[in-house]
Amino acid sequence: MSLMKTNRTTDETSTIGARAKDAAAQAVPVGKRAGTAAVLGVRQGAVGAKEWAAPRVQVAVRGAREWTAPRLEDAADAVTTAVAPKVSSTLRSTASYVRPPTPTPAAKTGARRLPDWRWVVGLGAVLAAAGTTAAVAMRRRYARATAAAKDATEPDVAEQAAADDTAAEASSVNGRVTTPEV
Repeated sequence: MSLMKTNRTTDETSTIGARAKDAAAQAVPVGKRAGTAAVLGVRQGAVGAKEWAAPRVQVAVRGAREWTAPRLEDAADAVTTAVAPKVSSTLRSTASYVRPPTPTPAAKTGARRLPDWRWVVGLGAVLAAAGTTAAVAMRRRYARATAAAKDATEPDVAEQAAADDTAAEASSVNGRVTTPEV
């Protein structure tokens, strides 16, 4: 047994069909307006979030830079006071080992021609100090370059807003991006 009546007249069927068409004709514009309102609401929310976050990010970056700068200066002072005198001392002792001795009647031969162990250790210390100094200099240069690149690549607020407007205008209710008709 069917729950639907099948003995309707064609007039009733056409009346029901006409009502359905009228309801659909009214629903489509309402749906389009709702989609447009949703897109505008999302755009306004994104702009508001950006306006809220921008000053807070700037304050955080400034705080990080203020915290980092004194520590970098302290590290530079430590290298100057602790490493530099040791490097100087090592260079002087290495120079005394490298300086040729006064000529002796018998020249060194064989294993006696190999460098003294102290000379090898001194040269290793010099190379280690030079490497440390180069690493500190490279790290500073990298930090400066990174900060400069970050400052140079931050988008302008007006450009970002124009890009957001263009993207919002070109999207439809279903989320697909369309090209504007000319």
